[in-house]
Amino acid sequence: MAEKEVLLKVDNITKRFGGIVAVDHVSCTVRKGEVVSIIGPNGAGKTTVFNMLTGVYEVDEGEIIFNGNPIHNKDPKEIVAAGISRTFQNIRLFSDLRVIENVLIGAHIKTKYNFFQSVFRTKKFREEEDKKTAEAIQLLKSIGLDYRRDDYASNLPYGEQRKLEITRAIATGAQLILLDEPAAGMNPQESAELMEFINKLKDQGYTILMIEHDMSVVMNVSDRIYVIDHGKPIAEGLPEEIANNPKVIEAYLGGVQNDAEDQ
Repeated sequence: MAEKEVLLKVDNITKRFGGIVAVDHVSCTVRKGEVVSIIGPNGAGKTTVFNMLTGVYEVDEGEIIFNGNPIHNKDPKEIVAAGISRTFQNIRLFSDLRVIENVLIGAHIKTKYNFFQSVFRTKKFREEEDKKTAEAIQLLKSIGLDYRRDDYASNLPYGEQRKLEITRAIATGAQLILLDEPAAGMNPQESAELMEFINKLKDQGYTILMIEHDMSVVMNVSDRIYVIDHGKPIAEGLPEEIANNPKVIEAYLGGVQNDAEDQ
């Protein structure tokens, strides 16, 4: 079977904050249709990696190649336009808007009408809005949230709010979805439903790069896993390889007492 095409290549990226090296020559590769996870104890630098991938932080060394093009140190809007979208550990929905309206906000990142056409609701504007609404409804159906489309986001159970946030990220037309701690705050049942949801996305061909603390989620959805500790890469491999890697076990056992925030 032919190897899948590389979508994202992260090559030896480094980030310093003053004299502190938060991320030290981290590399990873994500192929189309894969679910890849980056794990590590608190303070390992996982979120810093995500912030460099999405243009929040500049890359001090190394490069990030997406779809064959360098994207490191580009503006976050340029990176979204290139095809990368992200969720956050703390859910950031528009709680006073309906489910479908939240999805449409993601879809409106790419519009084909201008300000004038929007203000005067021209034919082009109406056609574009009708098309985006139909696409949003279809996306909600494929995700399994269509029955909630007219509910307010604030009225959804926590697990469904997380699914909605991921759906909004997909609605941007992204080729790569970055999930930042999607299982954060979930009970075991919600985590199990999240695993099912991510595996469904994978079956539909979505490509996902995830950072996550819940090892049950990581081990059950990931094709491959990268491990970093204190900003440095310490292991990479298949889930079963990572689960039995002595360096990984030592990093987690050594990090139990570390209550520091992740960089």
